[in-house]
Parts: sequence; structure tokens; C-alpha cells
Amino acid sequence: MPAIAPFGTWPSPITAGDVAAAGVTPQWLDVVRAADVARGSEVWWAEARPAEGGRVALVRAGDDGRVADVLPAPWNVRNRLHEYGGRPWAVVDDTLVFTHWDDQRIHAVPLPDGAAATAAPVRPLTPEPDVAHGFRYGDLRPGPGGAVWAVRETVTGPRRIDIARDLVAVGRDGDVRSLAATHHFLTSPQLSPDGRRAAWLGWDHPAMPWDETSVCVAEVEADGTLGPPRVVAGGDGVSVCQLTWGPAGELLALADPSGWWNLHRVPLDGGGRDAGLVALAPVEAELGGAMWKTGARWLAPLDRDRYAVLASGRLAVLDTTSGTLTPVAPELTAWSPSIAVADGDVVGIAAGPHTENAVVRVRPADGTVTHLTPQPELPPAEYLSVPQERTFHTADGHAVPAYVYPPRHPDHAGPDDERPPYLVHAHGGPTGRNYAVLDLDFSYFTSRGIGVVAVDYGGSVGYGRHYRERLRQQWGVVDVADCAAVARALAEDGTADPERIAIRGGSAGGFTSAASMTVTDTYRAATIKFPILDLAQWTGDGGEVHDFESQYVYGLVGPLPETAERHRVRSPMHNLGGLAGPVLLLQGLDDEICPPDQAERFVEALEGSGIPHAYLPFEGEQHGFRGAATIVAALEAELAFYGQVFGFTPDVPPLELRR
Repeated sequence: MPAIAPFGTWPSPITAGDVAAAGVTPQWLDVVRAADVARGSEVWWAEARPAEGGRVALVRAGDDGRVADVLPAPWNVRNRLHEYGGRPWAVVDDTLVFTHWDDQRIHAVPLPDGAAATAAPVRPLTPEPDVAHGFRYGDLRPGPGGAVWAVRETVTGPRRIDIARDLVAVGRDGDVRSLAATHHFLTSPQLSPDGRRAAWLGWDHPAMPWDETSVCVAEVEADGTLGPPRVVAGGDGVSVCQLTWGPAGELLALADPSGWWNLHRVPLDGGGRDAGLVALAPVEAELGGAMWKTGARWLAPLDRDRYAVLASGRLAVLDTTSGTLTPVAPELTAWSPSIAVADGDVVGIAAGPHTENAVVRVRPADGTVTHLTPQPELPPAEYLSVPQERTFHTADGHAVPAYVYPPRHPDHAGPDDERPPYLVHAHGGPTGRNYAVLDLDFSYFTSRGIGVVAVDYGGSVGYGRHYRERLRQQWGVVDVADCAAVARALAEDGTADPERIAIRGGSAGGFTSAASMTVTDTYRAATIKFPILDLAQWTGDGGEVHDFESQYVYGLVGPLPETAERHRVRSPMHNLGGLAGPVLLLQGLDDEICPPDQAERFVEALEGSGIPHAYLPFEGEQHGFRGAATIVAALEAELAFYGQVFGFTPDVPPLELRR
């Protein structure tokens, strides 16, 4: 018989340190082929490591199964392109090129030939700017003649929006030549297999890349420069999230003229943009995603007719001859948009309801999965909550998908007359989404008797453009209402205690959490991480946002100055009088995306209000916490916060709440 104990107090073997240790995150995977490495094809990827202060290492898996670092510390393979980062490494002939976080320059090193980290000297390819991070490079790709193609950001003034961009070619001698600057934002420069053409994506404010992007093509001249560029597809309300050259040398695009990101062929000869995209095996499924990081890859050709794709984050094979979309390895429910093909197999980064993110190799024919990285040592499975996929409905009938993580413990249960507290998790973006995967962050709470529900509110990707655009000019309304509808449904069906529901989220999820606390009475508390709190200030004119998102709120809330009152009314900063309960704010002090200014002003305004609150700032942390010590401190503070608000004593140090 399980022991009876109040929800929130169950003894759990899952510590905040376990959550931090599991935060080793693979990313930016690719295949380094035999033409580049004498010993044959290998799978390489970057890997964020909390135990090393969030350093991003470059790692490779050899044919012998051994995994080894390519570069030793302190090399940090990361960049600030659009502040979220772009593809930070590439192999060009016999040379590895990569961006280093500390200086944002491109560096080069001869390829290692052993299993250990390379001992060859690393040399900078691009010049040192006059000001720190004055030049930033990202989205690295092989160009002609051994050159590196990249997107370059140049700081042109003191404001966060004072950024210019162009496509550049960086030669082996470090010579940097500008190739094109067709749009304010540029990404995905890539050379055709015959070396005759270049293709890339571009877009301009106020559009975000999931609103509309244009496909640009230019001829490659004999000296490696580009001829006059042409816009051949996209734009006019069509988003293209990935370009790739196909097996027959054709240009392929994941684009959404139908309302779904599907595979299309891009016409290159005559007709221009008006020739239109040619749909290949159209399906009512999302085969692409939001391009938050440039260089993401949802599609990889298997042969002339079959393509590995990610359908709403799950691996499938699209056959353009039969028009079929066949799921592969369905136990892996979430793949990062970084897939590649190696000798007919799909390699990528995937997770499932019982497994954390790992680098895997999948045989499309039968779905056989081989792990290239070992699964981290997880707590016993009986302490890990398995997500339940559910669909809730708003009062006006809109369906809202969500993933419910109920409390789970092998030896403890709550009293019969008590329902568990629940945390409503609002994802970031807001053009993001959740997946049905194992989440140690959630299990930290569920194993102690606190449920979690992760909500894909209107605006989330994965459900087509129509669902994504439910949030257009409705941020702070639709997201708040959808999360509240899920919370109320869980209370009404007896799953959650209606008097002990909190909301949590970071970035845009931090905004939704804070807004929810000021306009609804659904929640008793909120954890607000690196948030947006004053909409009018989170614009280029307001000065508290970086260039990539400096006009994002114009689509999410409305253009300024015409809708200035709407921005004010929806801003948590201006609704403190309606705050429904205690709040915990967590903020990185080096955050360039949601700088600490807003969180600090919010906390200052709460002083003396009588509303319990706490503010934990973290030195050296950016947008999203990377260091193990920060992850531990933030998670333990959050649990302590819920204990004080909901009336239980957790197994972590107490948190001082100010009034």
C-alpha cells in the first residue's frame, strides 16, 4: 500500500542536480562525408553542456562507435546570429570552420584524424572588429573554391536594432567578400551541386520568417561572386522555412501556400516569382517549422522520390511517387530540426515519452533505431511521468492540444479528499510548441505530487498556418484564454485542485504567465522566467528588444502608434493592480533577447504592494539558463515558491518572499 502524504511533499530521488546533468543538449547535427574525411562518413553535432557553464562543444561519432570531442575547451561553437544563433560549423574540403562564442569570429582548423580532440592550431579566419561582437557570423555553408559562405551581421550603431546583414564568402586566406544583401534578414546560403547557382532565403520587417520569406537565386560567377539576384518564389504571405538542392540538382523548398509547410519544387528558369511553387505530394501535415534558428533542417532527400521529413516533429518518409507519408520509429515523438542522411539511414536528434534527447540513427525500411549517444542515467522509470496527449476546448469551441503529466510515485499517494496542485506550462515563442516527451524538469515536480500540463495554445506551430495565426493581434488574449480553459477543465474533471493551480513559462511564456495573473483569477501563483512585460518597450522604438524581434509585436498585438492603448492594456507592467497572487521572477542578467530591464522595473513596482514576490537574477546567464548552478538554483527556488503559496513543505531550502 502506498504511503499517504500531502501532494508536493512526496520524497523524490529526482534532484535539481539531476535535471541540470540531463541538460546536455545535442544540436546542429550533420554528416561529414568521405569526400571530406579520409576515414569515411561520420556523424558530427554540437552539444550544450551545463556542467561546463553552458559551453557548446563539437562532437563526432566514429565508425567504431566511439564518441569524442573535436575541439577542446574553451572553444564554444555558438554564435549570436539573430541572437538565437545559426548553424555554427561546417566542413569545407579538409578544414573545419566554426564560430566561437567569445569573439563571434569564424575560426578554422585542419580536420583531426584521430579519435581525440584535435591538437592542430586553430586560427581565426575573419578580422577582429573594432568593438566586441561588432561582426557576427552564422549559418556556415561550403562555398566554391574552398570558401565558406555565411551570413554576416554588422553592428552599425549603439541601439540593439542597429544591425546590417549580408551574405559573405570567406576565403582560406581570411579574405571576406560581400556577395548579396537582398533583404534585411538572410539565411540558408547554399551552392547548387553543379556549382552554377546560389540560393538563399530573405525577408523584411514587419514579417517574421513564419509569416513570409522569399527564395532568392543568383548565378555564381567564375571568380566566386554572384550575379544579379532574382526572387523566384515565396513572399506575399507564403513562408519558406527550408531550402535544399535535390538529388537531380533541382531546388526544393518547404513552403506553406496551402496553409501547411509542404515539399515544393522551385522553378528556376523563366516565369520569376509568378511561376509559382510546384507542390510535390501535398499532405495536410506540417513538414516544417518556425525558423527561430537559421539553418534548421526538417527535410533530407533519401533518393530521387523519397524524402525523410519531420511531420509535426515526428519522423516520416514522404514518397512523391505514391503521395504517401509513412511514419518511421513512432516511439520517438520529437525530433529536432537537424536531420541528415548517412548511407541511406536517417540520423538526427530525437526523444520520446520514455527517453531523453539522443543522437540516433534510424533505418527507414524497418524503423530500427540505433543510439549514437548513450542515454543518460535516468531516475527509476516509476518516478517519471508519462505524458498524456489530450485536446481541450475553449468556451467558443476552439480545440487546444495539451500534454498532461500527472503526479507519479511508486510508494506515495495523496489523501483521498485532496486533489493535486497543477502547473500550467506556457511554452516560449510564442510561435513554439510542446511535444509528448520525457521531461525531467516536469518530473522533478510530478514525482513530488505536483502535476504539470503543457499547453499548445493558439499560435503554436505544428497545426497549420490557420492555428498559428489565431494569435495574430491576439497575444495576451488567445494564449491566456487557451491556457485558462485547460486549467479550468482539469479542475472541473477533478484532476487538479482549483485552489492550487499555478502558471509558469519563460520568454513569451513568461509574458503569458504574467498576463494571465493580471487578467484572470484562474491561478494562485506564477513563475515568470526572462519575460516580456511591457509590450510597447519591447520594440525597436522602445529600445528593449533585439533586431530580429523588434517588430514582432506589431503582428502579435498591432502596429504602433495606432494600437498603443492595446499594447498598454495587455502589458502586465501596466496591470499590476489586477495581479491575482504571488509571483517568482527568474532572469539572466546577460539576456539580449529579453533584457533584465523589464523584470527589474516590474519587481520595483511590486515593492510595498503587499503582493508576495521574489526575484532571482543570475550573473552570466543569457536567454534560457545554461549553467548547471543556475538550473539548480532556479528549479529549487520554484519548488520552494510553490510550497509557500500552496501550503506544503518541500525538500529544498526556503525562499524569502518580499511584499
